[in-house]
Amino acid sequence: MGLLQNVLLRLLILAEFVTRCKPLGSIDPSSLTLIPCHSSVVTLSFLKTAIDVGQSLEYQCQANLNLYDSPALESLATQAVAGRQLRVLSLPIDNSGRLTANALQVRLCEDDYPGWLPLEDLDLLDLAETPYRAIGFSAAEISACLPKVIAFAHAAMAQPNIYLWGGTVGPNYDCSGLMQTAFASVGIWIPRDAYQQEAFAQPVAIEATQPGDLIFFGTSQRATHVGLYLDDGFYIHSSGRDQGRNGVGVDVLSEVGDKVSQTYYRQLRGAGRIVTSYQPQRSR
Repeated sequence: MGLLQNVLLRLLILAEFVTRCKPLGSIDPSSLTLIPCHSSVVTLSFLKTAIDVGQSLEYQCQANLNLYDSPALESLATQAVAGRQLRVLSLPIDNSGRLTANALQVRLCEDDYPGWLPLEDLDLLDLAETPYRAIGFSAAEISACLPKVIAFAHAAMAQPNIYLWGGTVGPNYDCSGLMQTAFASVGIWIPRDAYQQEAFAQPVAIEATQPGDLIFFGTSQRATHVGLYLDDGFYIHSSGRDQGRNGVGVDVLSEVGDKVSQTYYRQLRGAGRIVTSYQPQRSR
């Protein structure tokens, strides 16, 4: 970014700090900081200026947030737990400066997942102190973490819960949200959706599955459901109301199981092993 752009952005940050934190006459110049740690400067005007001057900034969630699949904010796409970081992709402002929607398009940094954030939640964002940097894990390091991943899934099952489409923040999860959050609990990131997780995992024959592998279900074209393999043919997953348990439960890979187990077994696609942590693919 050029010097002029840098100066413009810093002036905007300073202006936001002044107007949101203190009356001008009460400011001690020696106490001014450009990016205050505990005072959010994330407003539409700030976001627009940052985009106009070409600076791609990251923002940290100060609370658990819901992200939706469209600016209509009708269907949950995913959730972001406090502490996650995101980038703003576009603003709901036309050329005349008028609002065109009540949401802005964002992308989560850890898994590149897009969504729409309600404008009313802007005050729950703050500038990230540092850009997100993915941590690398070897296959051996991931294997050593799997008992904790499985323990997380069991703990989620022990809490009162229901299936929530788009859920990644407990106690309510969807299938892939439970898998992602279980791995994230030990610092390992995997993609968000079941079909993405299948593509990311190293394929494993069903006969060779080990505790902590992912089990995929769906159609011949695409994975639509995922669970975490335990042992002896059993797996833990969050399944819906229509053909599942409306929450987190344990089922078996067998035609001789109960109705839920049989239903999913008939949709079995295969298994995969997580051998690396997801590395973000996009810079903005």
